[in-house]
Amino acid sequence: MIHSHDLIKNRILIVGANGMLGQRLIGYFQAEKNVELLASSVEEISYNDPSVPYMQIDMSKRESVKNVVYDFYPDYIINAAAFTNVDLCEKERETAWKVNVKGVEYLAETSRIIDTHLIHISTDYVFDGKNGPYAENAKPNPLGYYGRTKLASENALRLIGATNTIIRTNVLYGPVKNGRPDFVRWVVNSLKDGKEIRIVTDQINNPTYLDDLVQAISRIIEFRKQGIFNVGGKEFLSRYDFTLKIADFFRLDKSLIKPIKTCDLHQLAPRPLKSGLVILKAETSLGYMPHSIQDTLVKMKKELAL
Repeated sequence: MIHSHDLIKNRILIVGANGMLGQRLIGYFQAEKNVELLASSVEEISYNDPSVPYMQIDMSKRESVKNVVYDFYPDYIINAAAFTNVDLCEKERETAWKVNVKGVEYLAETSRIIDTHLIHISTDYVFDGKNGPYAENAKPNPLGYYGRTKLASENALRLIGATNTIIRTNVLYGPVKNGRPDFVRWVVNSLKDGKEIRIVTDQINNPTYLDDLVQAISRIIEFRKQGIFNVGGKEFLSRYDFTLKIADFFRLDKSLIKPIKTCDLHQLAPRPLKSGLVILKAETSLGYMPHSIQDTLVKMKKELAL
């Protein structure tokens, strides 16, 4: 006898499917029996498995967003697309606003009309980094334009009133096959090549392993949770200490790692320094259990043959 619930498939649209998180989401949900997937990203071609249906999407154009959403009619949209180059956001403000704010408005408008649950990825950059780590109810105060666009996207979601979940996360890393390498692989490649790297000692975060974030998103869908959730790693540490851990694990030359302060980089955009995210709410209401940095490096070494 076939039970009716065996036939119900969750239709999940992943926006930004070619990015770091998008690629891991596709890999994860592809293996789920009760999921029908559509990948979408700004590029003409998909970086993912060709067996996953793909549509190009331009977040800055309402028509493009409507076409993709109405064509697929998803139960869930996971928005992993964003203009994330923090310094470029200062210069290319119009583009940053179109993608990070207007794009989210278009997704929210279409979601509300067809009663879709929109899961939106946000950032710790909505805070000023003066007294982190931050809980979900801490008062946002973004320092740079990137953080301002991400906060505006959160506010737009609430205003439009689509069913939504906002996930704030920070310093994503993990095994990514396509596109630019994540922080861990960049460190490993640089040190293996004997290159000196300058790493800041004054930015504190709890780096987030991609697959842990994927698990949290999967739990949000499973438990139909709404509201804001912080998702990050177990360990709070400086970017410099994170880099030392990576070098230790892969037995690379730590003398190539030069400690500097954020101000030494003379970057266009200001960075939150004492940041990171308190993950207690995700742990208690989603059963979220992040891996230790050590465990994640073991996994990455195995998967990427580093």
